[in-house]
Amino acid sequence: MLRIAIASCLVLAALMLTGCGYGLIGRTSNLPSDINSIFVQTLENQTTRQQINLVLTDAIVREFVTRRRYVIAPNAASADAVLSGTLTAYIVRPVEFGIDGRATRYEFTIRTNMAFKRQGGEDILWARDSYVYRGDFELELDEGQGTVIDNEDPTIQLVSREFAQTLIIDMLEGF
Repeated sequence: MLRIAIASCLVLAALMLTGCGYGLIGRTSNLPSDINSIFVQTLENQTTRQQINLVLTDAIVREFVTRRRYVIAPNAASADAVLSGTLTAYIVRPVEFGIDGRATRYEFTIRTNMAFKRQGGEDILWARDSYVYRGDFELELDEGQGTVIDNEDPTIQLVSREFAQTLIIDMLEGF
């Protein structure tokens, strides 16, 4: 009798949880169900930092791939929708300093204008002008290293991944 009561409670709890409306971040989407393939155009770069647009575009593509729900199309013509954007600002500024006076923590700011449109039409699925991402990151310097430049590229990779994750979550889930 006790086993039946426990089993009943477990089944009831499972049924209640399935209808609560919660979902895992990264597993839901507010996009129409007919969008299965996406083409990500290389971001247009209006900043002075060369090739940062390529790193950001690659991070966006990788983020879509990790979601496994969408196929990345090789060109716009074979896609259901196209994500395009312009990188308007890439700013790195020191926000924390060590006892030797060198910066140890930097704030990265990325500002873009983004648009996600259905292919072959003007149907805008999602768009944000002045989409801003900010994040603080440490640039750890070893004793033998003299400049921040030595560690900037790995940090840019990290910043790009976090930018892409934030962008895709905002775009797909509407947060």
